[in-house]
Amino acid sequence: MKTNPVLFAKAIADETRQKIMTACCCCELSVNEIVEKVGFSQPTISHHLAILRDAGLVSIREDGKQTFYSLNQDQVAYCCGQLMVKFAPEEKATQIVLKTLS
Repeated sequence: MKTNPVLFAKAIADETRQKIMTACCCCELSVNEIVEKVGFSQPTISHHLAILRDAGLVSIREDGKQTFYSLNQDQVAYCCGQLMVKFAPEEKATQIVLKTLS
């Protein structure tokens, strides 16, 4: 699933979701572990994880009754590239992104 760049921007616009993304970068965490790292209640974290999941920004692995989350770095990179192509098409960095897509 490739996320719309505007949906991506809305998903990352919230500070709590940014903290969750940082916590889940390069590792898998359960909801309880994210609660401990980020410092919000379990319902709040679950709400924000649902938004990140809908935007495709977190990957999910279920193990028994527990669900583990990790940052979907490929999707983050894709969305950042799409924002560049849409809003900065003439920039040198965007041209590099476009060349890698060809």
